[in-house]
Amino acid sequence: MYVSRRDFLKQAGATALAASAFTDLFAEQAAKKLWFDISLAEWSLHKALFAKKLANLDFPELARKEFGISIVEYVNQFFKDKAEDKTYLADLLKRSKDNGITNHLIMIDGEGGLGELDAAVRNKAVENHYKWVEAAKYLGCKTIRVNAFGKGTNEEIAKAAVEGLGKLGEFAKKTNINVIVENHGGSSSNGQWLSGVMKQVDMKNVGTLPDFGNFCITRKAGGCEESYDRYKGTKELMPFAKGVSAKTYDFDEKGNCIETDYTKILKIVKDSGFKGIAGIEYEGSKLGEYEGIKATKALLERVGPTV
Repeated sequence: MYVSRRDFLKQAGATALAASAFTDLFAEQAAKKLWFDISLAEWSLHKALFAKKLANLDFPELARKEFGISIVEYVNQFFKDKAEDKTYLADLLKRSKDNGITNHLIMIDGEGGLGELDAAVRNKAVENHYKWVEAAKYLGCKTIRVNAFGKGTNEEIAKAAVEGLGKLGEFAKKTNINVIVENHGGSSSNGQWLSGVMKQVDMKNVGTLPDFGNFCITRKAGGCEESYDRYKGTKELMPFAKGVSAKTYDFDEKGNCIETDYTKILKIVKDSGFKGIAGIEYEGSKLGEYEGIKATKALLERVGPTV
């Protein structure tokens, strides 16, 4: 059958349009299969930020345009003197809104341990966090991530952490901000210990941020001396989780994370009933920060729907 050039081009165009629509539909359906949202933790870019190649104010736009991510997690180290600077915070909020970004949480470091045994030191740490609770509220964040460290026995630190977290939780409750503890070294990297602390605090706005890679309890020169099973720890922390940290360091030739079995750990997360936000936190050195972030996002998007 003869087909004119004009008809052929029309048919080809229709076919291309149909193929494009199918591709878009497939991508949309694939995205819908994810039972969690993906955020970007600013720490993934800490090398660029510390080197002044990137500023905290640029983070929202970069997350959206470079990585196609619309939820972000800030780190207070990169704007540590700006917690009460409303001009700065207003600029950051505007940049977030201009780029369609949802501000999810602020990771707080350097403000003291909420598990310190000395009551005066611990209370000072609690009060140091108040300004970050208010900054989080201003930026539209739901949560701040804190540290529950202290010096003493596990039992002593746990008792102090229950008091410190309880006091900060009461303050944060006034503005509907969550206070969450990450397994971040020391006692907190023991899943049984941290879940026990959560049970004692027993507050709806105080929870955990299970980090898939932060289960080193004690370190020595050149590596980890004592570690906690990451799968057991994640399972113990999930009942209190208000987010998870998708930590990665290195990948094999198939794009799988070498140090963590993502199929296994995401199944633990899913089986807990979690449907929240998984924050990409790339800390490797073999890939650049941008490449590592993209590799982690691809891993989550590939493995997530299969568990």
